[in-house]
This record gives sequence, structure tokens and C-alpha cells, in this order.
Amino acid sequence: MTVLFRLDADARTIARHFGAYSGNDPWAGGHVAPGAFAPVITEGREFIAGPGAARQTRRMVPRLWGVPPPPSASYNARPVLSVANPDSPFWIGNLRNREFRCLVPATNFMVWGAGTDYEGRRLRHWLAPEGETLFAFAGVWKDSEVPSFALITRPASPEVRALGAERMPLVLPGHEKAYALWLRGGWDRASSLLETDPEAPLRELSPSDRG
Repeated sequence: MTVLFRLDADARTIARHFGAYSGNDPWAGGHVAPGAFAPVITEGREFIAGPGAARQTRRMVPRLWGVPPPPSASYNARPVLSVANPDSPFWIGNLRNREFRCLVPATNFMVWGAGTDYEGRRLRHWLAPEGETLFAFAGVWKDSEVPSFALITRPASPEVRALGAERMPLVLPGHEKAYALWLRGGWDRASSLLETDPEAPLRELSPSDRG
């Protein structure tokens, strides 16, 4: 699964692309790794989620990548980075409540490949949708001491599976209709996006294209 992605755009550019209010978000671009903060786009409230108006301001807020594990996990369990089973009791309540769904902006992402390089290191493949300089993963966030998010995942597309990866993040179609559906649609409709292939083919980036 993805354990790194890049977001090579500043806060103002991201907010403008997704029609959001950026506030004072200091994001200037770069890598996003587990345990780090990254901007997410939400139509929920900034800190406390719950019932709200039919339409709320779309805003960009910082969230930590990796939600605290469930209480049943061992004491040394790592934060949860991704959602493999959206019907899990750990996730379904948040996913049904649109206030917890979010867009996670990115410019490219890494998946682990099969095999190793000449130094014996596991292969990394950096991917991005063809023709999209800025796109969004489907995400979900949770209330915790530090509000945090996880990426929704799906079985790898054929081109990603050919690289050796079994799963990949859910890359949303690159248009407002899909963004709005994920952020404010009922779960009966928003969940249809879980079966959606990336609208643009994923291309592998050369080192010079990764930012």
C-alpha cells in the first residue's frame, strides 16, 4: 500500500483547485509520510464533526496521516493509514456521516513493486493520473486528540497490479461532481465511488517528474 505521496502545490493553489477556503494553512508543498500533517478538504466542521447545515463551507484543514488504532489493538499497534474494509465497524460510522469524509489532495503517490533494485532495496513506483497536475484521494478522518485521516483503498487497477501492488488508494475522478458526491452525498451514493476506476490512466513518473 501507499506509504508516501507528494503534494507539490501551495495552500492557495490547492484551495483554488478544490473550491475551498484555505484559512491560514501554511502548506508550501512536499512529501507526505505517515505521522505527518497534510491538508485535507472537508465540508464538515473544522474541529468537531456532527450534524450540520445541508451545505457548509468547503475548507482546507491540516490533518495527521494515520488514525489511532481501535481499542482492541495491541498496545504497540501502529496508526491506521488506510481503509481496506469500509464496512468495518471501525470505519462505517464515519463513512456514513458525510462530515467525516474528506478529499486528500496529491500530485503523485508511491506504491511498492515486486522485486528489488541493484542495491537490494524494494522497488518503489511513483504514479499520477495522466494529464492531472493535482488530484484527490478519497479519505476519511476521525476525532481524536489530534484529528487524523486515512486513505480509502481499493484493489489495484491492472496497470498498478502489473507493477506488483495488490491495493492502491482510491483516486477520485478529477471533476467537481465526484468531489461533491464524496463530500456530501448520502453513503448509498457516495459508496459507488469505491468501484470507480481512475478517470485518467495512471502513468509512472521518471525521477525528474516526481517533484
